[in-house]
Amino acid sequence: EKPYVCDRCGQRFAQASTLTYHVRRHTGEKPYVCDSCGKAFAVSSSLITHSRKHTGEKPYICGICEKSFISSGELNKHFRSH
Repeated sequence: EKPYVCDRCGQRFAQASTLTYHVRRHTGEKPYVCDSCGKAFAVSSSLITHSRKHTGEKPYICGICEKSFISSGELNKHFRSH
């Protein structure tokens, strides 16, 4: 069931938070701002991943070669190269 509906385009969502993120695509709202460089994001998890570029944190580690990455997506992309 998807009870949450975007009033701009009619797309439906199962969770209110997903609708909130979707609406920000229409409005351009980006409430999460990087303290280091000022870049803004619509989703808090995007800010967290971005912040790792400044801190150097790379918590996702390849189990094959031990190379580390700032996001699970980057690790998954790398993993396909093995």
